[in-house]
Amino acid sequence: MPSQSAQTYIHELAKTLPPPRKQNTACDACRSRKVKCNRIPGNDKHCLSKNYPCTHFVQQATAKKRSRGPRPPPRPTDGDLPIQPHRCVYPSISRETPITSVLAYIFSPPTSAITLSSPFDDWGVEAHKLVEEGFRKELALDLVEIYFQIVHTRFPLLNPDDFRNRFNEHTVSSDPLHPALVATVIAWGAKFAENTLFVADRQRNGGSKSLFAIALVDRARELAELLKVHRISSPEHVIIGLLLEPLQSHFHRFWLISSVQSLLNLQINHKSVMSGLQGDEHRGIMIFAWWMAVLADGYSSAYFRKKPMLDDDDYDIDFYTAAPISPPDPSDDTQRLASNREHLEVCGYYRANHALSRIARQISKLFWKPLIESDGIPLDTLQTVMDLLYEWKGSFLQDVGVSGGLKGDFIGAISACASDATYHVMWVIVFDAVDDFGIKEINDITRNHNHDLGPPQILPSIDDVKMRVFDEALRGASRIAGLRLDPAAMLAPCLHSGFLLARLGRPEVQSCVSGLQQYSYAYEEAAEQASEMARIYNAGGEELGHMAGVGAHGRLVSLSPSTPVSVMTNSSTNGPSGGAYL
Repeated sequence: MPSQSAQTYIHELAKTLPPPRKQNTACDACRSRKVKCNRIPGNDKHCLSKNYPCTHFVQQATAKKRSRGPRPPPRPTDGDLPIQPHRCVYPSISRETPITSVLAYIFSPPTSAITLSSPFDDWGVEAHKLVEEGFRKELALDLVEIYFQIVHTRFPLLNPDDFRNRFNEHTVSSDPLHPALVATVIAWGAKFAENTLFVADRQRNGGSKSLFAIALVDRARELAELLKVHRISSPEHVIIGLLLEPLQSHFHRFWLISSVQSLLNLQINHKSVMSGLQGDEHRGIMIFAWWMAVLADGYSSAYFRKKPMLDDDDYDIDFYTAAPISPPDPSDDTQRLASNREHLEVCGYYRANHALSRIARQISKLFWKPLIESDGIPLDTLQTVMDLLYEWKGSFLQDVGVSGGLKGDFIGAISACASDATYHVMWVIVFDAVDDFGIKEINDITRNHNHDLGPPQILPSIDDVKMRVFDEALRGASRIAGLRLDPAAMLAPCLHSGFLLARLGRPEVQSCVSGLQQYSYAYEEAAEQASEMARIYNAGGEELGHMAGVGAHGRLVSLSPSTPVSVMTNSSTNGPSGGAYL
């Protein structure tokens, strides 16, 4: 209970509060005429007080009623509209919708079709064939095969035979393919398709951008949202989210986070639950999905300066072992699917990349803080990160990187290049962080203007640390520029390294520009990033921030480069699935 003095204070405070708003006491007639109401005792009509006859009720009785407008015509049925322009989401799509109806939605005309003579004009001269159900099925089968040829080798999350069999079923299945999964696989295939329909669409839009492929990506995301892939935890929703995440590179981490949350809700992070999953194939796919999510969470947090969702103590499961490793039967597609993952485990890929992703998580938790952005990175924190990277290099790079020699098989070659590039881009990320935020000890001296005290003893060691960071970042960026690989593994390292080389005026940036230009077949924004990279280099680079002092010796140009970097024309590239970078 408040004391008497407190009660008195509350009372005095209450008296200082503004008075409550005055109630509106005007009569209905004055309020409707929007005039001041001077009420007269016994007479509540303003007009009568002014010696005017009251016409309020007459006006109300004779006023024209507001028209409700013509009734809209009845909506036609689906049979009346064989070709309907796409309008955001398609409410009739459900989990049990057959493949033919899903394809009709996925390949429906764009929204802008209502203003065009032909509903498919936006997608090129060949797109009018999409009105035929047979052509839609044939195109979908072609895109599914492209997915399994190109994307599946990088992300073996599906059983090819099972997917094809369920996709080709002509009758209603008791367990049809998830519509969002079908749309996602087709959207991935469209990124690398060289079908005449996509070629004509790209030619219509300057050579690299396919509006049809972009629309298919949007349809996949819309179906996933409509069917609540990001809200309902299930194994197939985990797979869909992991495949959707890298589908568009400028939407970062939404689908990854939803997949990680689903995995946690399913308790896949518990060894006891994982070991109890029925079936070697199902258990192998879920373990692979878990480790893919773990690696992607760590790396993407460092790439995009976000806090990671997972921590080291969020899981206790072992590295990938779905079943005892045995020689696979070449004729058995299921065994080949498992053997790819087991081959990577034997080569130490998961163990090495898990260790590196933990370092990436550590970088994100230490660097991406408002306090670090304002005060700078403490020297001991920076030294800790550098020691972790040096330790990883000594333990793993020789075995899993390109330095160990490219493996004879395709999976091994991709894994070696990806591991090598991911390690070296970590140094570029550390360099960018130091350049943007500075080192706390130096920033404190600058803010306090303690120049009269003389440089402290720590300054020489800080300069040495900054020089080592710069040397490692420049070496890493140059190495990444020399690697040749597809955008699934190289897009983020190529971006970080290319912009560093461009800012330093290094001619090695040409390789990154050329790579991004070809990646634009799969990611349309890569063409704009390549142009910006070339612009920075051709302008003589850009001034560094806190690393300007140590970065001067790494520049090869001072004002303008002697050999300008050019952005390749679209006609000179080799297409979405060929060339030096794929």
